[in-house]
Amino acid sequence: MQKTKEAFLNDLQAIYLELQDRQAELNGYYDLLDESKTHPRAEEVVEAFLKLLDLPRDKDSEMAALTRIVNLREDALEQVLQKQGLSEEEIRVKKELAYGFVSMLHITRHEDLIAWIEKRQLLTPFYRALIFGVHYVGLRLSEWQSKWSDHILNRINPTLSELFNGDDAKLFEALQAHELIDRDEEGNIGDRCYSVLVCDNEQLVTSNEQPKEGLKGFKAIPYAEAFKEEVAAVATALEQLIALLQQHDDEVFDQKHEWIAYFTALQEAFTHTKRHELIGKWAEVDRRWMAITTPLQVGHPLEYYEDHYRKAVALEWDLRIVNPRLQEASHTKERIKKAAYALAKKIGGDAETIIAKNLLQVDNTQLYIGQPMLYYAAEFNGLFSAQVVPNDEKVSSELGKKIFAYADFVLESKKSKPPMRLSVETMGEDFVRKQRRLAEENPALWHRIYDISTIGHEFGHILWIDSDTEATMNVSGQFKNIEEFKATNGGLVAFFHDEEESLKEYLVDDLVSRAVGLMAWRKVGEVLPYYCEGIIHLELLYASQLIRFEGGRVRIDYDRYEAMKAHYLDAYEALARHYIAKADANEYLSRYAVKENGIYLPAAPAVRDFVEHYYARYQVIGRETITL
Repeated sequence: MQKTKEAFLNDLQAIYLELQDRQAELNGYYDLLDESKTHPRAEEVVEAFLKLLDLPRDKDSEMAALTRIVNLREDALEQVLQKQGLSEEEIRVKKELAYGFVSMLHITRHEDLIAWIEKRQLLTPFYRALIFGVHYVGLRLSEWQSKWSDHILNRINPTLSELFNGDDAKLFEALQAHELIDRDEEGNIGDRCYSVLVCDNEQLVTSNEQPKEGLKGFKAIPYAEAFKEEVAAVATALEQLIALLQQHDDEVFDQKHEWIAYFTALQEAFTHTKRHELIGKWAEVDRRWMAITTPLQVGHPLEYYEDHYRKAVALEWDLRIVNPRLQEASHTKERIKKAAYALAKKIGGDAETIIAKNLLQVDNTQLYIGQPMLYYAAEFNGLFSAQVVPNDEKVSSELGKKIFAYADFVLESKKSKPPMRLSVETMGEDFVRKQRRLAEENPALWHRIYDISTIGHEFGHILWIDSDTEATMNVSGQFKNIEEFKATNGGLVAFFHDEEESLKEYLVDDLVSRAVGLMAWRKVGEVLPYYCEGIIHLELLYASQLIRFEGGRVRIDYDRYEAMKAHYLDAYEALARHYIAKADANEYLSRYAVKENGIYLPAAPAVRDFVEHYYARYQVIGRETITL
């Protein structure tokens, strides 16, 4: 019997609610930190994790284990490993053991969910086949992930940094001079790569000496050549997924052709071996993907935060599910359009031309509010809270973008994590209580703030971008380090353009607490752009006197809201002009941040003193929880 769309959406809601229950059970592992509660399953899992990594059990290591297992984040674990006095190689080995442990735990959870759906015959045969096939591809990508990380992040990138003594500008110049960045279909230097560097001279990988001929000895080869067995396994899994889908009809959305075309394009892109055709092949993947508009969405390799130098695209793979009840809840799109249009008119010239194209992209952008259903590979090292993709601007100019927002997922994570001692010490107990009350007692208001700050951030990425903006502005390798600030500020400026009095104070709280919290990420390479964003926020918040520092404590003066708004509007206009001119991103970043000994620090002495104090305290008490 054919299933109606209404019945399908009811099944979808049932799966969504089951996912929330399962995530609540996982979030409940944090009960282990509360001496008044017991959690036998969490006890068993954390004990096994710490035993595998040969780590002593204390409050610090428990918190690090839980952060890695529940939130999939490595930063707390890395801090604990460093405190053990381990070498870099020993830390890498233990992080790899942690990846294996966490990936197997979550894969087991995925398989249990798939069995639950199958037992109840939810959705349709076509979409149950899709879910199973996506899982199988995810297993193969997860097996590849460790080799990808070891080669690019653990071997090649440290070598590049040493060869150029941390001078990113010289390194980027050398990468371009030696044709080591992938090119697009028109022969232009791409803003991302689907290849990896290999070195003919193994001595370069262990030598600290600057090579006399730049990067001679290095060459770039496609993923399909660098990881032959792994790519072949992924291609086989995609073949099997396509074969599964061909056996059924999509009786609800009639998108069988679109799904098969998408997975076929993926298979071709993964296996393609002509390097300078790779960006074009993956652009075709994005085109096929944009045609799929169902409430189940697949996420393929799209982002490139991990690889700071060549922007080698990471091995992302997931299945995302929409919450039908939240789809019409966002009001940010119209605000963004009005604010951007007004500023473009003020700037004039090329600004109006570029923003006209951007606003068409905004109009064509598909918004999906939901949560992760299945996830694999690079995403076992951290899930995003929201995302705007594809990154290919040619595809985006043709077809728009997709924005994904995990509002429910983020909210439940915030509610489950215990209050941190560092947050209370820095922001004060009253502030921490206020934020927790908002999440726990007024989720509707919390969702409105999330819409402005997070969904606004994703729409903000779209603005002021032309087809060659990133490649042109990234000559010093700093584009991403201002782009995240541009995105967040875009959402804020949209709110400033159409304010709601009742939301102002909560928005300030969200902005300040996020900016402060980002200061813990100064040595986590893949999230460096967010750390740099946090520095710019702190500089503006301090300059406007909305915040002041008393030792290590942050004080907020809500009466300075208008001054803060003026500073943000000025900073955003200057940034928009910078993008229109396609100037080197480092010129803008250097107004707020100075790089010393490989670390970005605030330019303003008072802000720098606070940031240094905060990070020192983070190293000491960053994993300690507190009872309010």
